[in-house]
Amino acid sequence: MSEQQLSQQESLQLITEMIQKAKKSIHETGTSSILWGSAIAVCGLVNFAERQWQFSIGFDVWLLAMIAIIPQVWISVRESRERKVRTHTQVVLNNVWIVYGLSIFALVFYFNIVPGVTERLLAESGSQVFARNTTTGIETPFRSFIASSGSLLLLLYAIPTLITGLTHRFKPMIIGAVLCYGFFIASLFTDTRLDMLFNGLAAICNWLIPGLILRSLYLKEKAGRNV
Repeated sequence: MSEQQLSQQESLQLITEMIQKAKKSIHETGTSSILWGSAIAVCGLVNFAERQWQFSIGFDVWLLAMIAIIPQVWISVRESRERKVRTHTQVVLNNVWIVYGLSIFALVFYFNIVPGVTERLLAESGSQVFARNTTTGIETPFRSFIASSGSLLLLLYAIPTLITGLTHRFKPMIIGAVLCYGFFIASLFTDTRLDMLFNGLAAICNWLIPGLILRSLYLKEKAGRNV
């Protein structure tokens, strides 16, 4: 009877420990948020500075956003291997962030490719678009571009953050996503220069600050489990 009672207690303790581990694993590490917050903040603020003070760093800084997909995939794979308890929610959120990274890659690729292809197709058809200065009357060849590209990026930024924030009921991420939508609305009425500033600020509010908070919570939680 004593052995049976001891076995029941051990089983109950084991179940309790597994439940606690599952609950604790709900908190994300914050690594993905810090990665994207840092990358997009640098891209947006550097591009704003280039336009504001008329200089160039020699390459399109937004290529960094495309490169960031590589560490994002590595982070997702590493965190999946480290977790002893993986919930369905965590698997879904990992996929959300990977899909977001691929979407950023595709969108930045679109911004860089489509204008050149448009000009080439126009040239092949024997057409050319000119811009006429209404003050001087001088006409110059019109350079194709993606209108309000910064606004499209802002619209995409909030998606993974809002999903993660609502899923975990994590207010900093929900607030960050709401602010990001606010920057998106504001960007509809501003020029590209300010759109880039909004991109940098959105990355800080939407990812970097919530990511640092998540990281702090995760490390405290991890330290508590090791005690």
